[in-house]
Amino acid sequence: PSFTRRFLRHRMAAASVVFIVFIAVAALITPYVSPYDPYAMQLPEARKPPSLQHPLGTDKLGRDTLTRVFVGGRVSIAVALAAVAISTVIGTLLGLIAGYWKGWADAIISRITDMFMAFPLFVLLIVLVSMLGPSATNVVLILGLFSWMVITRIVRGQVMAVMNEPYIEAAIAAGARADRILLRQIMPNIYVPVVVAATLGVASAMLSEAALSFLGLGIQPPTPSWGNMLNEAQSLQVLVNEPWVWLGPGFAIALTVLSINFLGDGLRDALDPHSHNP
Repeated sequence: PSFTRRFLRHRMAAASVVFIVFIAVAALITPYVSPYDPYAMQLPEARKPPSLQHPLGTDKLGRDTLTRVFVGGRVSIAVALAAVAISTVIGTLLGLIAGYWKGWADAIISRITDMFMAFPLFVLLIVLVSMLGPSATNVVLILGLFSWMVITRIVRGQVMAVMNEPYIEAAIAAGARADRILLRQIMPNIYVPVVVAATLGVASAMLSEAALSFLGLGIQPPTPSWGNMLNEAQSLQVLVNEPWVWLGPGFAIALTVLSINFLGDGLRDALDPHSHNP
């Protein structure tokens, strides 16, 4: 069966794609089609419950919550994608070097990977963001530069597994350059776990960004993100009497992360020829 058929067999993954596309499209077009400014204060409209005019109510400054949820999704998703792009490139390069050249290169990269994995990642993120200052750029760089270890280990293991294959040995014996072997012989045979790990990494990065923003160390107001929208709902009064303030971003984070995880499962099943019957 084709990739599409194999992927569609995973119904939750297919449904997740629909939801992710909806969130992405809504995040992109909302600033241009919404009648409400996600940044401008409208104090007479403050703390209004859900209505036809404001389906998710308004916050303490009178801003439409639904509009801010979609605009915040654009920020949260963009930060997560950028961070995962950085970590995937770093992790793949280091994994290829360690798995292909082995020896001292593998020893050094493996020890550095172990050292980074020994630190509690979130604690490290909090310390670094506190030192460098909270901003979207800093969050992207810190998440990207300190989240590559899993992909490095995956790529290293996959490269070592295929290095003993006859076609790799033949290419080496024929005098093919290392970059040609890595790009044309090895990468096409190891990309599946990298794609799956990167997909799941987006969910992890999104949760990390939301947690940092919730603590006031990530995206700063008035720019909305799902994390800092939850930060505004910390008081007991808001939690109990104004649940619409936190239900929107809370469900957005939960459903998006769940959808990305299902998407990762679906991609693994569809891309891996050993995970289904021919």
